[in-house]
Amino acid sequence: MHRLTSALTVSALLLSAAPLVAQDTPALESVDSRVSYGLGLQIGENLAQNDELDFDLDAFVQGIADVEAGADPRLDQETIVAAFEALNARASEAKLSENTEFLEENGARDGVTTTDSGLQYQVVEEGTGETPAETDTVTVHYEGRLLDETVFDSSIERGEPASFPVNGVIQGWQEALQLMKPGAKWEVWIPSELAYGPQGAGQAIGPNEVLNFTIELISIDS
Repeated sequence: MHRLTSALTVSALLLSAAPLVAQDTPALESVDSRVSYGLGLQIGENLAQNDELDFDLDAFVQGIADVEAGADPRLDQETIVAAFEALNARASEAKLSENTEFLEENGARDGVTTTDSGLQYQVVEEGTGETPAETDTVTVHYEGRLLDETVFDSSIERGEPASFPVNGVIQGWQEALQLMKPGAKWEVWIPSELAYGPQGAGQAIGPNEVLNFTIELISIDS
């Protein structure tokens, strides 16, 4: 539930979960009870992934009970949406603080260079020759990870290098590539402002994520 859209999806599940409210432990023998239990697991898993939410079980149950009873909602949609936005903002601020702390510690490690933009890199292997220009096309092998080591993209896993214009990728990649020479292999850490910022990218990269890449510049093609 890092994004409003995800939060609203969970809200839809909550409205579908009214049959789950019961005093006794359900037998889970019917199709309906098993589907209802499955919905409960999905909701629980979503809630468990949100460290920023101080979950209020009483308010949760009250929302389901009001739907079940056909009662008017106690909060209007505008207030609910504003609350989700406030939660997302709180999570975003926490992520920025976490990123700042990480980059400060990482930048102090031996062998890590921090550029004026905040990009950080460590040379694993030196290259030779000229560095690419912004308008050049390059061929690279790479692997992208979040700070928790989750791999979100990898040409290495696919077993096929990627080719693209230097100016066709995120700002942090553009800066790193223009400092590298063919044959070079670098470990790179890209601050969120040089990557996807507060909007993130798809389901894999959340708001304000620092991205960690292993990049090998194979060749400059043009």
